[in-house]
Amino acid sequence: MPRLLLIIAILPLILASCGEEVDTSMLEVYLGPTSIAYDVELFHSDSAIIRTHLQAKKQMEFEDGNLEFPEGIEITFFDKEGNISTTMRADKGFYERGKNLYRGEGDVKVDNLEKEQKLSSEELFWDPGSKKIYTDKFVTIQEKETLFNGTGMEADEGFNEYKLFKVINSRTLLPGEGM
Repeated sequence: MPRLLLIIAILPLILASCGEEVDTSMLEVYLGPTSIAYDVELFHSDSAIIRTHLQAKKQMEFEDGNLEFPEGIEITFFDKEGNISTTMRADKGFYERGKNLYRGEGDVKVDNLEKEQKLSSEELFWDPGSKKIYTDKFVTIQEKETLFNGTGMEADEGFNEYKLFKVINSRTLLPGEGM
């Protein structure tokens, strides 16, 4: 009789272990992109004049509306007459829909063609709502023949007027030197 009780006690354990294993990865929430687009070109116009032109080789959109540009992003700004005034490019880009904020990272460059000003940093934000660009990272700005270095910068989106914070040094460029 004790042997029969032992078999009855062990039998449910044996039968339960024979069931299929459940793949818990099927229960995980998917956090990847909901759509992917290639060779993206987005234009923003005002009064029938193009104001900005965004280009990216790859754009990934997520469920929350955020975007990622893993292969780089380039944004071109146009003046009131519709001429190219400033270009901005980064190795990688992000757009946070909730804040209406773009972020470039990696080798970030801004070039104001009209004023011959160039900016270089590892991270830069563009707020289309306030029409500002800014960073709290190290920045190098070339203004004609002078280089300015500092940590932190704020400018209008066309990089016409800027404030450089925590200026470290500035110097005149040598002939043939430039960014």
